Amino acid sequence: MNDAPPDIEVVYDKECPVCDFYCTRVDVDSNVGTVKLVDAREPGATLDDVTALGLDIDEGMVVKIDDQLYYGPEAIHELAKLSSSKGLVNGLGKLSFRSRTAARILYPFLKGVRNLLLKALGKTRINNLGLPDRDRF
Repeated sequence: MNDAPPDIEVVYDKECPVCDFYCTRVDVDSNVGTVKLVDAREPGATLDDVTALGLDIDEGMVVKIDDQLYYGPEAIHELAKLSSSKGLVNGLGKLSFRSRTAARILYPFLKGVRNLLLKALGKTRINNLGLPDRDRF
């Protein structure tokens, strides 16, 4: 039996100011594990796993706990379950997303705000799936 805390990776768009603000402030309880932030705009093994599963990183963040991938609302729900309640960001995140139903309702709205923000900033899509005509928001 392995008693080591799980490895937790959060794959997100570092160029999104809101995503970066949230992800860099998520405080997971130390007895749960440590968080490694992965910029989805940089190549890497976890992004390869995401792409191999056909998950569009432009449509949702990914949380990887050990070998299990969580996508979109499930990802933010898992983060909320693991995070502490310390600080405003963690407290609001835990309150907002600890319910799977709330995460499913709120996540599409937040994703829409993210997409509008990135469009206003002139950012390109990550397009990890290589879909045609998917360079811009």
